[in-house]
Amino acid sequence: MSTIQVEVVSAEESIFSGPAKFVALPGEAGELGILPGHVPLITRIKPGAVRIEKADGEEEFVFVAGGILEVQPKVVTVLSDTAIRGKDLDEAKASEARKAAEEALKNAKSEVDLAKAQSELAVMAAQIAALRKFRQKR
Repeated sequence: MSTIQVEVVSAEESIFSGPAKFVALPGEAGELGILPGHVPLITRIKPGAVRIEKADGEEEFVFVAGGILEVQPKVVTVLSDTAIRGKDLDEAKASEARKAAEEALKNAKSEVDLAKAQSELAVMAAQIAALRKFRQKR
């Protein structure tokens, strides 16, 4: 069985590190699937769920708020400012944060405020979608 080492790292800590058979994540131009032996690649990723099929067949889900993906012959590295294990996602907190972002969007007084609120809203919507995807798999 062929595997590839996967590292998912946030600004604060290593979220996942281990061998995997397959990794799926939200690339900037669409969903990416990475298998062992994938061609080297560096690209940006969008907010959403990273699905890791571990060597033992179990699945691990991690929410990332965007970031960078680097694929090397034997290692996949996902770097994100914010990454949260699927089991640690809190729908109530995410919904509350989404409501706050919607309110900030309504009250934006400048282009910068508007862009920041839109970005935060997109991240919260992606986090809620990732949480629901994680729950469906369980």
